Amino acid sequence: MGSLISMDEVYKIYNPGINEVRALDGVTLRIEKGEFIAIVGHSGSGKSTLMNIMGCLDTPTSGTYELSGEKVGNLKESRLSEIRNRIIGFVFQNFNLIPSLSAIENVELPLLYKGMRKEMRHRVAAEALERVGLKDRMNHRPYELSGGQQQRVAVARAIAAKPPIILADEPTGNLDSKSGKEVLELLKELNAEGRTVVLITHDMSIAEQAGRIIRICDGRIIGSDAEQKTGT
Repeated sequence: MGSLISMDEVYKIYNPGINEVRALDGVTLRIEKGEFIAIVGHSGSGKSTLMNIMGCLDTPTSGTYELSGEKVGNLKESRLSEIRNRIIGFVFQNFNLIPSLSAIENVELPLLYKGMRKEMRHRVAAEALERVGLKDRMNHRPYELSGGQQQRVAVARAIAAKPPIILADEPTGNLDSKSGKEVLELLKELNAEGRTVVLITHDMSIAEQAGRIIRICDGRIIGSDAEQKTGT
């Protein structure tokens, strides 16, 4: 059986020609089921472009990308959307919560897109919020929550449908150290339960919590190191 995530010579090129920008420059990468991966690089290194392609939010200019054994690099948007909804949960640096919706309504929204019935999606969303320690904040809107609580709502939204892959793009970037540690512990717990977690970060102290660190610079992978998971 092949890798869960498999990329071969993946390029993402903007403005092809004399002034072209190679956001990804021949990336070859394998991620196995159940791994906890940190992708590390400075701003502009290509790590967010890599995550967008990995999460089927964007497609490569050339190269092969297989997700769970399916070639997804050249699929139509409708099929990519189906794959995102079924396989991937996203956690973003800026939370991406809808201000007018309560915590539980934010978590329910992707379940609505999946076609889940009202009673079930409410139960599933409530379970996810309880899982991240927000049982008593379900009816609060984002402006009534701290940054750490908002990110936990975002984690609940990502895990509610139990996707096998969690992609987290700088999930601790806008948080204080205590809240950042709590979110990181949540991701580690999810990985221990069997989910594959890919964490994008520029912070080596965060990356060192992962099982493997992939280093990217100027759109190229320059290293892939197994790390001992450190205690917190």
